[in-house]
Amino acid sequence: MVQKARLLATGAGVAGLSLNGCLGRAARPEPVRRRPVNLVPVDASWDRIIRTTVGLRPHRDSGFLLRAEKFDDKTIVHNFGHGGAGMSLSWGTATLAAELALAHSERSAAVLGCGIVGLTTARQLQRRGFSVSIYAAALPPATTSNMSLASFTPTSGLVGVRGRTPEWDAQFRRAVEISYREHQLLVGRDYGVTWIDEYAATNSAGAQTGVRGGAGGRGAPSPAQAQSDALLPPSVELGRELLREGEHPFATRYARRYPTLRFEPSIYLDAIMRDVITFGGRIVMRRFDTPRDIALLQENVIVNCTGLGSKTLFNDPELIPVKGQLVVLVPQPEVTYATSNMLPRSDGIVLGHVMQSGVANMDVDEEARTRVVDAAIAFFRSMRMPARAGSGDRGREDGNVQLRTGEAPAQIPPVESFFGRQS
Repeated sequence: MVQKARLLATGAGVAGLSLNGCLGRAARPEPVRRRPVNLVPVDASWDRIIRTTVGLRPHRDSGFLLRAEKFDDKTIVHNFGHGGAGMSLSWGTATLAAELALAHSERSAAVLGCGIVGLTTARQLQRRGFSVSIYAAALPPATTSNMSLASFTPTSGLVGVRGRTPEWDAQFRRAVEISYREHQLLVGRDYGVTWIDEYAATNSAGAQTGVRGGAGGRGAPSPAQAQSDALLPPSVELGRELLREGEHPFATRYARRYPTLRFEPSIYLDAIMRDVITFGGRIVMRRFDTPRDIALLQENVIVNCTGLGSKTLFNDPELIPVKGQLVVLVPQPEVTYATSNMLPRSDGIVLGHVMQSGVANMDVDEEARTRVVDAAIAFFRSMRMPARAGSGDRGREDGNVQLRTGEAPAQIPPVESFFGRQS
């Protein structure tokens, strides 16, 4: 019996050592290998271009302007200067503008401009009991907002390195949080707002590429971009997954994946405009050339959302244009992700991103256009095909992407120009 007890004790000790050894190994797990992500490459080529659009962003180095001022017996609330972040911030700055309008005793308001900032401002005023009329020189789809790349990038082209104040920073963060929540409520409700995965291809595991203020790149962010990203409240920063080689289809060592909100301007703007009308608003086609023209309005509460029009209409010396240009390819419903300055929409595959500070002309920059298209061709050619190709894999052979390069077609699709219609 003694010998048997010794044997049992020895066995228990061995079992204990074995168990501890297993626990020791479990405490140092190997990196989890994810299932490879299958993404259908964009069929990028010159002969699939269906349009090129040009628009002018209203930029102020000190950020957007939210301020109320007296104009004779009227109160004018300014809400402009969003740079490339108008689509992202519109609901938030509209809320702040509506709160300024509440200081006036009247509940009838005029909104100048029918881009996304003007439309969301009208809706936020209506939610607070205002009767609203929108006055604009152009309506969707002929507004600058219709020319935007349109995803949730609240610092995109907005925040410069000069002139900001702690008060403005706090105002900005509040606008971001309000807009983020409002956009979430529109998902799945026929507003053209959806969640989509964005991928940032990179060769560095530590590079913070693809941050919300940018469009996804290969290197670390610039100092100005890092400063912009530091402004974002923690509530809008979702986690980013690091994908290693074999887990993604890109030619780089790593890729970061993170969810972002995508907007389809042609759907989104029309839907908000219908809401304004449904809730009793009216829309009047009218151009204002001088402040005296505004004085003739019957409304005593006026919210100025004219964007670049504010430079001459209200003599804002800080406001400058930043030219943007997008190339749109034939739609590919099977492309359901964003990457490398590419955003898929139902009306086409949108390629960008062009930002030319101080440039006000609406002509196509052919050099920038060539750079954008050729970069897309090279990037998507380098992608690995999914294991099981989808229905839109025309022109691909032997698991590789065969894309058409060569010269641009002789007949270039016409440019959609909306010069003088910055709403």
